Amino acid sequence: MSIMTERIREKLQILADAAKYDVSCSSSGSNRKNKDKGLGNTGSGICHSYTEDGRCVSLLKILFSNVCIFDCAYCVSRRSNDVKRAAFTVQEVVDLTINFYRRNYIEGLFLSSGIFKSADYTMERMLQVVKKLRLEENFNGYIHLKTIPGASKEIIHEAGLYVDRMSINLEMPTVEGLKKFAPEKSHIEVQQDLGIVRDKLIELKDEKKFIKSVPKFVPAGQTTQMVVGAHNETDKDILLMADHHYKQFNLKRVYYSGYIPINSEDESLPSIGSHPPLLRENRLYQSDWLIRFYGFDATEIVSDQHPNLELNIDPKLSWALRHPEYFPVDINIASYWQILRVPGIGVRSAKKIIHARKFGKIDIDKLKKIGISYNKAQYFIRCADSEKFSKDIDALNIRQKIEQTSQSKYFKQLSPQLDLLF
Repeated sequence: MSIMTERIREKLQILADAAKYDVSCSSSGSNRKNKDKGLGNTGSGICHSYTEDGRCVSLLKILFSNVCIFDCAYCVSRRSNDVKRAAFTVQEVVDLTINFYRRNYIEGLFLSSGIFKSADYTMERMLQVVKKLRLEENFNGYIHLKTIPGASKEIIHEAGLYVDRMSINLEMPTVEGLKKFAPEKSHIEVQQDLGIVRDKLIELKDEKKFIKSVPKFVPAGQTTQMVVGAHNETDKDILLMADHHYKQFNLKRVYYSGYIPINSEDESLPSIGSHPPLLRENRLYQSDWLIRFYGFDATEIVSDQHPNLELNIDPKLSWALRHPEYFPVDINIASYWQILRVPGIGVRSAKKIIHARKFGKIDIDKLKKIGISYNKAQYFIRCADSEKFSKDIDALNIRQKIEQTSQSKYFKQLSPQLDLLF
């Protein structure tokens, strides 16, 4: 094996390992099509995600470089960390992507980087990668590019013409946490970059009303990511920050990354002996789905009275137990959005219920066949053959019954070490 091959292999090991801490990659949501006998198609899911038909798809997930001028305390690539440093050339990233694709290892590229020299210097090199892939290699697979905070508007605009998705990390949910652990970064700078992409998308959408053909620009939208558990922020801080960015910047996703203890030198960070807050991270994702797909407002899930999510039950059940006045929900007359608020009933089941009741009254047997989680829902609904429902919901009693009858599938999948969390 040649010296060059060994060198690339070492770089790949270093820069792929450094990239594993970035969780902001998922199904692309893009529809870029192969043309002119080029390479690849943008699939419906990327980066070891599962598509609706059960297929697992993947992408090459690397940093362009782990050299960084910033010293964020929670980051493995911080400048003060004693780790091996490496950087690809533009052509090396292009060659790796094409060679891995041809061997059917990947279906796309996720490219991020530490910030070396300056934001524009780093972003320009990443832009060269995606331009070469699209224009010289005729590559039509999925590309997710991380925006470098502080990069110029012109570079971001040009990059958006060649990628499917862009993202930029908020880093910490609160200004206080950011000042403490990443004082060289700011939420304002990140929001400015998010605004550049948002405004360009709006501009092109307006142009499309009058111009038949407008260039594709970040067709899969943009996302952001926050580190969870490194500081003393509450779940209320996290979810309200996420909700604000969904509304202001029309984000596709907000990702919550449980802090992985990697810095033993900073005593203000969770210790190396602690475990990532995986269960808390999961509850945040469940709450995020309630906001995006179930019609909940963030302030209904968390508040001054309930600033943190319960770990032992899901957030929708927690909300239902705190709001007995909302129930029972009559399955045969309630609206779609009312049904969605019932614990144990998801989006698909709610749609099936709305459709099924066109053909007659729905009873318990039909509900079970539809596939709802009846052991949860039974305490909050009324259907054709329900027993008389008591208006006075005993929240504690219901909680105990649900926990007793639950198979606790989620908890069985977690490492026994997570017992320390609760």
